[in-house]
Amino acid sequence: MVEQEESKTTLTPEVEEKIATTEHTITIGGEEIRYTATAGTMVFKEESEKDGKFEGEKPRATLFYVAYARQGVDDPADRPLTFSFNGGPGSSSVWLHMGLLGPRRVAMADDAGNLPRPPFRLVENDASLLDRTDLVFIDPVTTGFSRPLPGEEAKGFHGFEKDIHSVGDFIRLYTTRAGRWGSPKFLIGESYGTTRAAGLSGYLQERHGLYLNGIMLISSVLDFGTLLFQPGNDLPYILFLPTYTATAHYHGRLPAELQGRPLANLLGEVRAFALGDYASALLQGHALPAEEEEQMARRLAAYMGVSVDFVQRHNLRVPIYRFTKELLRDQGLTTGRLDSRFTGADRDRGGERFEYDPSYAVIQGPYTATFNDYVRRELQFEIDLPYEILTGRVHPWNYETFQNAHVYVAETLRKAMNINPFLKVFVANGYYDLATPFLATEYTFNHLMLPPARRADVTLTYYEAGHMMYVQQPSLSRLRADLAAFLESAL
Repeated sequence: MVEQEESKTTLTPEVEEKIATTEHTITIGGEEIRYTATAGTMVFKEESEKDGKFEGEKPRATLFYVAYARQGVDDPADRPLTFSFNGGPGSSSVWLHMGLLGPRRVAMADDAGNLPRPPFRLVENDASLLDRTDLVFIDPVTTGFSRPLPGEEAKGFHGFEKDIHSVGDFIRLYTTRAGRWGSPKFLIGESYGTTRAAGLSGYLQERHGLYLNGIMLISSVLDFGTLLFQPGNDLPYILFLPTYTATAHYHGRLPAELQGRPLANLLGEVRAFALGDYASALLQGHALPAEEEEQMARRLAAYMGVSVDFVQRHNLRVPIYRFTKELLRDQGLTTGRLDSRFTGADRDRGGERFEYDPSYAVIQGPYTATFNDYVRRELQFEIDLPYEILTGRVHPWNYETFQNAHVYVAETLRKAMNINPFLKVFVANGYYDLATPFLATEYTFNHLMLPPARRADVTLTYYEAGHMMYVQQPSLSRLRADLAAFLESAL
């Protein structure tokens, strides 16, 4: 007789998902829209196997989200669905949610660079895209109210690949539960959220068979090599130059003959110079003749609004943090990174980099306070956890997928577009964005190697604003119109 070993399976108890549902109305473009808001958590689970046997799904984390769905829609297939997230890594989805897309937005000061007086307040957002698409805002693990479950290692979620898997699996499950597989589907991401969106374009398509109609990229970075100021990489110096010029133009630091020109016209000249004479000079290194180096330093100084000596001391290569500290040094001011129109003051006027980013300081307080009030008072979602707006707790971020290489996801997007001939891409750029400068984005998309017939499916737009171009009304209105036109074209 063969003794049979008893098989035992230990099941992890189900984790409760917390959901709050409320009903509201908003007026957009003169039309009253009734909608349902859902604030809640969804459990992220991973399938597990042992010795080739399927053991079930193991709960790993809870992901917080806020969803808005228009009421009175007869057929969900007629209603687009857009998933939104921000970047960081380590950022919640609050910026796109409460600044651009959602039905309520943060009231900011009308003039660039000034913090509104606390206490901060929300206003109805007539620029919301809720009239065109349902919206789902996703907070990746450790951001917002999203957390690993007890006993789970947080660092297991803090990396390029795991982040895409957890967000992508959330999108798949939400689509299934909401009965929206027949709806047109879009992604919108900002900053590192554009990196995530490009990665998701491949993961959703290949892993889940979920084909997108469009991807909207706000302040894009798909090639980290365009942003990394490291010895041996001259590319960022070239690609940041036009944004240095735009910054100096805004603060009135250019020579008179340049200062008096319209910004767009001037940037066309600087763009050509950066990709031409300047790129050629940097490629020559020490082989560049001394006379040409002197001429190059003078021209760069004029375009940057700094001294020739400053450019020469940097070997014609001025990194971003030296520039933001130097431009207004004689006034005791620094300029912002996310939006270089904003200024701040440091204790040490002689330092090499700013103590804080003044453009982030202006938005951090208003967005934090208003969301914490809104989610509890209007959306009626109660929780004692702190809402992680932009946290450093996700670092170090794991980029092992790109070991010994910089992060490059443009190829994933190219492949997804070639496989799905209906996938269109929208890219918004701010002239005063020193986090993801517009020429770096142009460079990336000009090297995407799409077939000629597909290049028209990428739309680039520009705004006289920074990384979060929606924080002020004129750019918000323009961006809303451009996004609405893109959604229509993609459908």
